[in-house]
Amino acid sequence: MKSEAVLYRNPDSRTHSRILLNRAAICNGGRSLAAIPCFNESITIGTLVIKARRYVDDVLVIDDGSTDDTQNIARDAGALVIRHLNNSGKGDAVRSALEYARIEGYDYLILLDGDGQHNPEEIPDLLAPLKCGQADVVIGSRFLDTKNDIPVYRRFGQSILTMMTNVNSNSTITDSQSGFRALGKNAISLWDADSDGYNIESDMIASITGQGLSIREIPISVKYDVPNKHKKNPLTHGLGVFKKIVCDIGYQRPLFSFGIAGALLVVAGLFSGVIALSSYVALDAIPVVPSVFCGLCMVTGLMLLISGVTLNYISHHFIQKSPVGQKKV
Repeated sequence: MKSEAVLYRNPDSRTHSRILLNRAAICNGGRSLAAIPCFNESITIGTLVIKARRYVDDVLVIDDGSTDDTQNIARDAGALVIRHLNNSGKGDAVRSALEYARIEGYDYLILLDGDGQHNPEEIPDLLAPLKCGQADVVIGSRFLDTKNDIPVYRRFGQSILTMMTNVNSNSTITDSQSGFRALGKNAISLWDADSDGYNIESDMIASITGQGLSIREIPISVKYDVPNKHKKNPLTHGLGVFKKIVCDIGYQRPLFSFGIAGALLVVAGLFSGVIALSSYVALDAIPVVPSVFCGLCMVTGLMLLISGVTLNYISHHFIQKSPVGQKKV
């Protein structure tokens, strides 16, 4: 269930002078909205809003149930504010931003985090490929800029999540978990955004590619020495996203997920069977452990393979062809 929200407007926000840089890179016009989901970001939100307003038409702050002065500071800095009465998670905050962009008819929607990790001065770089018709979605990748000093544990965890996201979406993204991204008109209209929490980044990629839209990455800078980092334990966060991606792969690509597990078990069973047969020939006695292991692996592996084929048939011929199935990507 979506949380209740209240919209606050700053009457002076539309009269604020804006500085639009990189005009040479802008091919087409259109109204742009920078949306900043945040929770207790009173330290950084004011500066982010002021900087972001230089490069977009409007800035929208989604205050996801903050208990500090986030909404007032954002509004005083010139932002529109949607306040969730409860802390319902990033997925719900992004969904509010997407719905607002659709209702108000924006051509471009830029998403960036409220903790100060992202540099609003790079917004024109994300918008340029959209305005030139080179992509439907642009993701700012932290791993394309070699100057970024990213902690080793982050690189490892992000690489695992990105690999799984690419398997799920049949894409070649380098930074699936980046929260700094921009959407064009088609993506704003077609993205269902039905995810919860921090799964929203991976699910967006799967949804966008499933709709046949294009994604492009550009290098961005990132800053990790921010005041309110790690609101959620990185390990818990990573495991939660990983679990969701695995479930999505099982739902969308059952032959792949069940097939790999089944094939590995069959290979292990064959290998164990060769060992058992060799022992029988050499010792004229049936080895119990390798024989039992061979039987278990072969039976389980074949069951998984058959399940994968069956579920794949059901997925393609019933679920994905139904109106409900077509909405899930």
